[in-house]
Amino acid sequence: MHNLVKSNWRKWLVAGIGCLMVCAITPAEAQRKNRDKEVKPKEGARGVEESLFTEGMKFMMMDEPSKAVAQFQKVIQLYPENPAAQYATATALMKLNKPDEALPFAQKAVQLDKGVNKYYVLQLAELLVKQKRYSDAENLYEELIKKSPDNIEYGVELAAIYLFDDKPDKALDMYDKVEKATGMNEEIVRQKQRIYLKQNKVEKAIQEAEKLVASEPGETDYLLEGAELLIANERNDQAVDWLQRALKVNSDLPQAHVMLADLYRKQGNLEKCSQELDKVFSNPNLEADIKARILMSYVKMVGNDEKAKQSAVKLAKELATAHPKDARSQAMYADLLAQDGKKAEARNYYVKAAHLDKATYEVWGAILQLDSELNQVDSMLVHSEQALELFPNQGVIWAFNGSANYFKKRYKEAIEAYEETRRLSPTNTELMKSVNAQLGDVYNGMGDHQKSDEAYEQVLKEDPDNDHVLNNYSYFLSLRKEKLPLALQMSERLVEKNQNNATYLDTYAWVLYVMKDYAKARTYLEKAMQADKNVSGTIIEHYGDVLYQLGEHEKAVEQWKKAKLKGETTDRLDKKIATGKIYE
Repeated sequence: MHNLVKSNWRKWLVAGIGCLMVCAITPAEAQRKNRDKEVKPKEGARGVEESLFTEGMKFMMMDEPSKAVAQFQKVIQLYPENPAAQYATATALMKLNKPDEALPFAQKAVQLDKGVNKYYVLQLAELLVKQKRYSDAENLYEELIKKSPDNIEYGVELAAIYLFDDKPDKALDMYDKVEKATGMNEEIVRQKQRIYLKQNKVEKAIQEAEKLVASEPGETDYLLEGAELLIANERNDQAVDWLQRALKVNSDLPQAHVMLADLYRKQGNLEKCSQELDKVFSNPNLEADIKARILMSYVKMVGNDEKAKQSAVKLAKELATAHPKDARSQAMYADLLAQDGKKAEARNYYVKAAHLDKATYEVWGAILQLDSELNQVDSMLVHSEQALELFPNQGVIWAFNGSANYFKKRYKEAIEAYEETRRLSPTNTELMKSVNAQLGDVYNGMGDHQKSDEAYEQVLKEDPDNDHVLNNYSYFLSLRKEKLPLALQMSERLVEKNQNNATYLDTYAWVLYVMKDYAKARTYLEKAMQADKNVSGTIIEHYGDVLYQLGEHEKAVEQWKKAKLKGETTDRLDKKIATGKIYE
């Protein structure tokens, strides 16, 4: 609303500048007769006045208001009773963004002119609004409108000030007067709707919407806006009627069909909901991109409605199938598949989207995330390398590349990738923690235990409860049989936080094993196997080792044999099974 006043001020300023050119002469002409009768020698001063004013106007035209102010103030010094010079000074100061300094000059201009020149009045009103002296500004506008019916157009600005001054009823009354004098105005109608809705007078707001429809019966946008208004105020049955009215005017309105589909969904009429969406997606005149946007809008509307979500998935699949070369359609279907937990299928559709439009970073990010979650390291390596050709400055992609190289035991390449991540994303705290944690793993894999420990400790310094580091650091220390009290402390903290995580329970048990606390290690390994009925072969092998140390050799061999069937075991397992002994 303030913008409305501001916008009109520009109009007034342009008109006012024109007025200045007239007023620069007119007051002088009016005074000339008197001066001619009185003191002839002042003609030279009058000429100086006009010359200075003209020079000031030139500076205004050249957009040098500070120089213009100096010229206008010289005029005021010569003729302080010249309202045009006062007005011009205020105008220049406003252009310099000095409204407080401009106000006295604007007031003086109105005072000297006795309110005859409306542009002087409008300037003063604008400055008063800037100072939030709304009542004073209202008085000026009210007086201006009283003087002439031609000034009724300024009722819009007056209504805006009434709203600033928290006088909505006065604003409505003024809008009505303006409409009565000038006819229906779309912006006035919308402003009245906002006021009515704020007052919770929904019926009045709907009546205003009807006015817009009546003004242009063939304009479907007005019907759609009215329907949105009704939906927002939970008048869904009326909204259906308005949407159907819009479709009678034009049956090919995608937005109307989508809105109807959502209304029918809320009513539980899924058959009608599906029919409306089918009308959109069977429309051959609609481009795939538009359909994708409509479907995205529908997906947002359905929220957690499972049946509606499945309907959206079905439509997305149809869209992706019908438009196999449209990247957005493939990506949208991938989004919905991912939300539905179908990770492998989602990843494949993201890959299709990436091949069709390589420039979408978010799609590549989704591909790499799903590669990681699917533990498909080869794919993650290939896809990260492809993505880096397109987005070499994205630290996250380098991090995925580093992880892929680490799992492939390409340690040198992994370190290079992680260092790039560090260089490109130093302020991404979470990413930096993840990278340092992974660097600890990489350096451990290379046998550089000092750098490995430093990387882990850097993470723990910032995040002492980091599960990944507490687990890996303590486990690797136990394998090295170094810093065992630290390893015990870290693994103990880990299982306190994660009492049902089989991997973390195994790590703690193995630290206990290395410290020869076999009975306690057995307890935690049995907890691990209870927590996860499908534990890894490594955990079962560890359990066998503990049983062996406790003297239960036959049971130990049984566990080792079970571990072999599971896989993921140590390279000494076969020898242990063959000899029935542990080799450390």
